[in-house]
Amino acid sequence: MKFVEELDVRGRTVFVRVDFNVPLNDKGEIRNETRIRASLPTIQYLLGRGAKLILASHLGRPKGKPDPSMSLRPVARRLGELLGREVVMAPEVVGPDAARLKAGLGPGGVLLLENVRFHPGETKNDDALASALAEGVDVFINDAFGSSHRAHASVVGIAAHVPVIAAGYLMKKEVEYLRRVIHPAKPFVAVLGGAKTEDKIPVIENLLRKADHILIGGAMAYTFFLAQGKTAGKSLVEPEKTDIARGILAKSAELGVNFLLPLDHVLAASIESGRVEAVVEGLPFPADLMGVDIGPKTVAAYGAVIAQAKTVFWNGPLGVFETPAFAEGTVAVAKAVAEANAVSVIGGGDSIAAVAKAGVTDKITHVSTGGGASLEFIANETLPGIEALERP
Repeated sequence: MKFVEELDVRGRTVFVRVDFNVPLNDKGEIRNETRIRASLPTIQYLLGRGAKLILASHLGRPKGKPDPSMSLRPVARRLGELLGREVVMAPEVVGPDAARLKAGLGPGGVLLLENVRFHPGETKNDDALASALAEGVDVFINDAFGSSHRAHASVVGIAAHVPVIAAGYLMKKEVEYLRRVIHPAKPFVAVLGGAKTEDKIPVIENLLRKADHILIGGAMAYTFFLAQGKTAGKSLVEPEKTDIARGILAKSAELGVNFLLPLDHVLAASIESGRVEAVVEGLPFPADLMGVDIGPKTVAAYGAVIAQAKTVFWNGPLGVFETPAFAEGTVAVAKAVAEANAVSVIGGGDSIAAVAKAGVTDKITHVSTGGGASLEFIANETLPGIEALERP
């Protein structure tokens, strides 16, 4: 895989796939511009070397047709402010207007195409769309790690139609740190939370061959407990996943992985109540209560394991951390990860929000911009968008 700094881009037309999938409020204003800022190093490097830039991104899930509420126009305005230069907004993904604006670009010019998912061919990796996107392009750079688990036209298909392809600085950084999870310094601790076991199964199966300790939290824990024959009141659980969970527990024992489930539980009558009813050890617990956070004994046990780690990967909160009363366990674990003398990698929006809530983001080695992409990379050790850059 080539990287952006290896290329001569002066006067050349460079197509950069970025990840500008930012959250917007009801007024169409950007609520968080982290993803825009994350691609600035690549964009500024290329502009500083006289490239003509075409930028492309998706925003939301418009289902293959234009939706004004998901237009990239607010992004074009904000990007122009951050760059201190005009960012021309194309009214379409491909077509005569986009082609005219492409042709009019001079060195240092920036054109942002409209949301690529407004075109039905994007998510189908349609070759005709990929070819149209590549028209007049000299260099393709993928700097959209968070979209690289999708085999879409602007991520994968276009690479076959452009003579020079490379990874941007954000992609390079993501791959570098996630490879340190795949080939970790030991002891290696994986902390996995969230609600759905299904999302994490391929990740856990791969981590079983690499991790020394796997610490489980969130509603996912109760599916593992059910696999052991233990019920957990009205906690969120996936009964249809118990066979898989049972297999994971057996495999971890066979491989000697320390697979830890919560020792104690913070209980509530409902998530909406926002009130803790009890903290209990063991299972079962009352039928009218549900687990909403890990308890203090679990925090202490997990913290002790994390303190010994040389590598930590964390994806998914350990409770309903959006509710202040149910956030203590997740915040405590975030602080433990930050304090560990380890390479720490955080993946996923909820985990990123959790370390921000704990005020320790700057103490984490690497915060991945792609939740789904980081999980898929760790599960499969590559992504479609990366494979597209690795052609001879």
